[in-house]
Amino acid sequence: MIRGVRGATTVTADSNELVLQETSRLVEEMAKANDILPEDIASVVISTTTDITSAFPARAVRGLEGWSYVPVMCTHEMSVPGALEKCIRLLMHVNTEKTQQEVQHIYLNNAVQLRPDLLK
Repeated sequence: MIRGVRGATTVTADSNELVLQETSRLVEEMAKANDILPEDIASVVISTTTDITSAFPARAVRGLEGWSYVPVMCTHEMSVPGALEKCIRLLMHVNTEKTQQEVQHIYLNNAVQLRPDLLK
């Protein structure tokens, strides 16, 4: 079964270092929380708000040990007035035996406000 695992984080500034650091942190926490190995992943889609232009977050994913062959694609989010700024969103398509209810979606930094219903 392929399941979607969602996550998001924010950065305090549009800098190469912060974008890569926070993307790596998000991916690692998503993988840990859901017992995901790189070979379990079909693909990863990453979007950023349009105020992030300093780095491709996919570089952070490919830089993780064992993740170099995971298919990753970046895109920009829709620009909606009042939307959360400097946000990186991630959708990981994973082969797993977990049910939808067992999947743990991870929201870090200011992105926790996107899904308050998932806070425990």
